[in-house]
Amino acid sequence: MLENPRSPRVRAVAKLTKRSARQETGLFLLEGPQAAREALAYRPDTIVEIFATPAAMEKHQDVRDAARAAGLDVEFTTESVLDAMADTVTPQGIVAVARQSPSAVRDVFAAAPSLIAICEEVRDPGNLGTIIRAADAAGADAVILTGRTVDPYNPKVVRATTGSLFHLPIAVGADLADVVASAHSVGLRVVAADVGGEDFLAHRPTLAEPTAWLFGNEARGLEEGALSLVDLTLRLPIYGRAESLNLATAASVCLYESAFAQRSGARP
Repeated sequence: MLENPRSPRVRAVAKLTKRSARQETGLFLLEGPQAAREALAYRPDTIVEIFATPAAMEKHQDVRDAARAAGLDVEFTTESVLDAMADTVTPQGIVAVARQSPSAVRDVFAAAPSLIAICEEVRDPGNLGTIIRAADAAGADAVILTGRTVDPYNPKVVRATTGSLFHLPIAVGADLADVVASAHSVGLRVVAADVGGEDFLAHRPTLAEPTAWLFGNEARGLEEGALSLVDLTLRLPIYGRAESLNLATAASVCLYESAFAQRSGARP
């Protein structure tokens, strides 16, 4: 059992809360039973180590069994060691280390997607994680991160995806112009969500077509250069007194509107 929170091994795991350590090692942190459960179910090949308190393994025996099925040993630790490793105050007794496994942009488009989300300079970890989760729930084929979008392996992003990080391809470090060109080359209409766009309801039928949604920065939205690349810019209506919608909320609505339209068989 690991008992010393200051040991080199524990410190090495804890360093993965920092982007520099993640970039250097190609590893990232998973915290809690849900993240471990999803990783073991969908990408067990990426898991390097699993740490847990005896009480957590007793409570979450399905995680223990999945780890054994994947040929992984669970290393027992004290509560203080888990606390030292984790980014959260309450890691729920389980922390894992996994290899980053981003998808290549070319592979995303080679799979002939019908719905994808493109995030351009999305900076808030919670927003990005929620967009990835919403894209997964809406049946999107991939999420592509462009510009200075936050690292998808940031612990806050990973937590906010609640396991969706392992369910669909995530491509990183892409150039927006190249992504839009690739989307067009496979027949996707690129639609930007922006407060300066056209009326959403007037163009709702077009969402039945294969679509790549483009979402921008929380504070600034999309720059003019980005907007000039897309086929259509739409704004969600505000019926109440709210000043605006949170980015992740707006993205969820847009992705689900496309999912509904594509599954209804409607065409403009």
